[in-house]
Amino acid sequence: MIAAAPALEAREVSHRFGVREALADVSVTVPQGRFVALLGPNGAGKTTFFSIVTRLYTSRSGSVRIFGHDLERAASLALAELGVVFQSRTLDLDLSLGQNLSYHAALHGLGGPEVRARIAGLIGRADLADRIDEKVRSLSGGQARRVEIARALVHRPRLLLLDEPTVGLDRASRAGILATVRRLVAEEGLSVLWATHLFDEVEPEDEVYVLHRGRVVAHGNALAVTAATGEARSLEEAFRTLTAEPET
Repeated sequence: MIAAAPALEAREVSHRFGVREALADVSVTVPQGRFVALLGPNGAGKTTFFSIVTRLYTSRSGSVRIFGHDLERAASLALAELGVVFQSRTLDLDLSLGQNLSYHAALHGLGGPEVRARIAGLIGRADLADRIDEKVRSLSGGQARRVEIARALVHRPRLLLLDEPTVGLDRASRAGILATVRRLVAEEGLSVLWATHLFDEVEPEDEVYVLHRGRVVAHGNALAVTAATGEARSLEEAFRTLTAEPET
């Protein structure tokens, strides 16, 4: 039996901004139907990596395949499998919730009664059905994030990328968004790459890539990464050990 292609397979991806090395031989794999965390502080290279996977940037070296589709040779097929929630807010504040999702659907060549029904269903699952005709600017930060996730799912992608999706939100909103995404993995088999600098968003059994200064410094499930550093009692302690500067 031929093994299923990973949802995402990035191999030895590197990128520079002038003389500054932003990514150095970064390899990340997201198996189908799994939640994988990309953990690193601000400036580690998470957003640069996402920009390469979404083809906003072109990598200087390495390769990216999405469900077996090479991002360079078959970009349209690869990108059609992606749903993306960027760190920066990208909803149009002066359009309604429904209009934001309809516009996204149109960009993918989708329309008609079936798509309108899907949009209504996605907004309903975000617990905002009664606000579908309201402008986005009336929403709280957490509500707007839920709409962004709903928008990312309109075209039925199989891989969802989320770059610091809970930044700036209160603890309850963070927990709700994370629970929503984990439920999509468990119930619908969605593949997810979740980038964060928040240690409490990573469960002990999650597969995690620790990114520091553009390099993957550890990979495995969170428990194994913690154990491999010796006496660390938490992922946060393990991260500090992995990223400690050598004494001079």
